[in-house]
This record gives sequence, structure tokens and C-alpha cells, in this order.
Amino acid sequence: MTTIPQLTIGKHQPKVPIIQGGMSVLVSNPSLASAVANAGGIGVIGGTGVEPEKLHNMIVEAKKLTSGIIGVNIMVAANHFMDLVKASFEAKVDMIIAGAGISKQLFKMGQDANVEIVPVISSARVGEFIEKMGAKAVIVESGEAAGHLGTDQPLSEIFAEIKQTLKIPVIAAGGLIDGKGMADMFRLGADGVQLGTRFVLSDECDVHDRYKQAYLNAREEDIVTFLSPVGYPGRAILTPFLTEFIRKGNMKVERCVSCLKSCSHSFCILDALLKARNGDIENGIVFAGKNVYKIKDILPVQKIIDNLMHETREALATN
Repeated sequence: MTTIPQLTIGKHQPKVPIIQGGMSVLVSNPSLASAVANAGGIGVIGGTGVEPEKLHNMIVEAKKLTSGIIGVNIMVAANHFMDLVKASFEAKVDMIIAGAGISKQLFKMGQDANVEIVPVISSARVGEFIEKMGAKAVIVESGEAAGHLGTDQPLSEIFAEIKQTLKIPVIAAGGLIDGKGMADMFRLGADGVQLGTRFVLSDECDVHDRYKQAYLNAREEDIVTFLSPVGYPGRAILTPFLTEFIRKGNMKVERCVSCLKSCSHSFCILDALLKARNGDIENGIVFAGKNVYKIKDILPVQKIIDNLMHETREALATN
């Protein structure tokens, strides 16, 4: 019988093998990350779309609220990526999760700062490369995930090959919302799982109530992918803004703060994400995983994790 694994990332061993997705912009804040860490998982702050000083302060705040493990997720594609990394080191973050690109320099910096580096990948080839570079674990993120996607393939198709190829811990991510899905990944050899969407619908996630309501109201047919200005496909809930963008293919950019190294300027992704996060759903982008429509309640983080672990044990015991 498959058992729930003990996740180990470098020097860190969370009580439960759950990483909370680091959702930007200002969705995964200190209140959420610290609650996940206090519940025994790895809490992650979304580090993209904020200034380095702001990120530093968010990490310090989160670490004051918990003695658990706090990470930060930063897109390599962010224009101030290295400044955000340095701010995270200075704030004594425990690990950096890096997606939307690979930074060779980051691994040496992490080693010097005694901070674990965990890249987000979607292929065995990239996994082999970053393992040689010194990654302490990888997160395999599939096409079912929320936000920017590195692949359109389902988790069940890409995970096994990557797991068999690598010696470091391999964490499954993308579309996971319950214990049954977690159990399926543990049977495939996952050392841990990452969930983002499920934690948006928590008491401690401090996005606007209308953002959470968009999750609760979402139907399966409302979850779509579109080409983000970042250059990657993005998965989100249909809003009036996104509907119009998909129809037109381009929206006027009123102001640009050069938040990305490369941007198509088809619309301002930072502005759209901030508007939605603050409650202006009509004019914003609401990133969400493929299975968001299956979640029907808002619960405290501790209850969410307790439920996930109970469901996982039950699912593993019955198969």
C-alpha cells in the first residue's frame, strides 16, 4: 500500500507534504503563507508584481507569524528578478520557487545564502539540467494549473517520466484540489504536492470577497486559456475583460511599468491581475486552476489541510 511520503527539501521537512502555490499578484500574502506553514505545510508568498522592498517586508511579516517554512515564488521572466531574489535572501526566506524560465545564477546564489532553490518544470530534459545545477527539488506543473503554463499536457502524462529521471524530490502540481488527486500522485511516486487554487478559497487568503466569489461561481466551461503578454498561455476564469481580449486579441495599455523582461503589450497583465485581486472582476484577470469549479466552500487553512490529509489517507487505504 502506498503511504503518504515525508517531503524533504534540503534542510527542510514540513509536517505534511503540501506546498501552497505562490500566487501573484498579491494573492499569496503573509496571512495565507503563514497559516499554511502553521498547519505543517510550506507557505509560499507570491513574489512577482511587487517591488523588492515590499517583498522583503512581506517575507519578514510572514516569518513573524510562524516558526514554519516560508518560501517565495518569483517568475524568472520578471524584470527585477534578481532584485526580488536578493530581497528574499535578506529577509531570510527558506526557499525560492522559480518558474517561467531558468536562471543558472540563482543556484549559486542560493547555495551562498543557504536558501533552497526549487524550479518549476514541465519536462525531464529541463529537470536533468537543473538537477545538475544544484536544485534541491523540482515542482512538476502541468497544463491543469492556474496562471502561466509551461505545457498543455496533463499531470498524469508528464509526471512519471520526470520522476523516473531525477534523483531529487519531485513535487506534483496542476489541477490538484482534493485528497483523491493527491493520493493518485503519491501512487505515481510524488514526494509532495503543490496546491494553489484550493487555498484561495480559505479564510486566510486576503483577496477581495468578489475574487473568491468568482471562484465559487465558476462553471467548468468558464475556465479558459489565453496567450498572456508574458508569452506563455494562461489559465483563468472568463471575465468581461478576458472575453473582450480573446475577441479582439489586443487591449490598450494606459501605462507601462516594465514589470517583465519581455512583454507583447497586448494588455497589461499586472494591472489586470491587481484589479481582480482588489475586487474589480469585470476589468481584471482571475487566474484559476482547471478544477476550480469543483470547490464549493471557503474554510480555514487548518481545516483545508486536515481535510486533504484525511481524504488522502482514505483514498490510499481503499486502493
